[in-house]
Amino acid sequence: MITGAIINAVAILVGGGIGLLLKNRVSKNFSEGVMRALGLCVCIIGVQGALDGDFMLMTISLALGALCGEILHIDRRLNDFGMVLQNKFGKGGDGSTFARGFVSATLLFCVGAMAIVGSIESGLTGEHSIVITKSVIDAFSSVVLAATFGVGVLFSAVPVLLYQGGIEFFASRLQDVFTAGLVTQLSATGGVMIFAIGINMVFGEKIKVANLLPGFIFAAIGHLLL
Repeated sequence: MITGAIINAVAILVGGGIGLLLKNRVSKNFSEGVMRALGLCVCIIGVQGALDGDFMLMTISLALGALCGEILHIDRRLNDFGMVLQNKFGKGGDGSTFARGFVSATLLFCVGAMAIVGSIESGLTGEHSIVITKSVIDAFSSVVLAATFGVGVLFSAVPVLLYQGGIEFFASRLQDVFTAGLVTQLSATGGVMIFAIGINMVFGEKIKVANLLPGFIFAAIGHLLL
């Protein structure tokens, strides 16, 4: 079962649906202000998560992950996938922001300590408290994101379901692999990525966070080898 992932995906759909209803009723200044406030909170969450890991391993993992990400063009491919969805489903004014909304929401909802730890907890113990907490945050965030970027945000529920559902599914079958130390290191690596997402939200910078995703693999390998 992937109950936790389903709960999170439904929360995003509900929040995103509310955001679409408010799209024409929310001013640009209000949306930008709320997004910056959320961005600051996301930065704090990222810093808190990053402080618990092995800094040397985290640095090496992210450096190697960024190198692989640039070689594989992960950020560009993710944007291209968003553009494919945009061309198929985007309409009118939403078309120009479909891909940005999809990519921003997917990264925000998938990367970070709560996605990893919550999914592992759900898979290992059947306890969904962390996932439920994350779902509440994601639902609120999706309201603002959908009101700003449009329907593309709702499609982020699919990769969230696949990503968190995959972690939850395999965690339930690999209980001896997901030790407390491994979870901590993965969460710390994700904390840096979530901080980068917060920077993008606050300052409008373009840190290619998706290109850092292979860092999770190097963090896991490094932890298991040490």
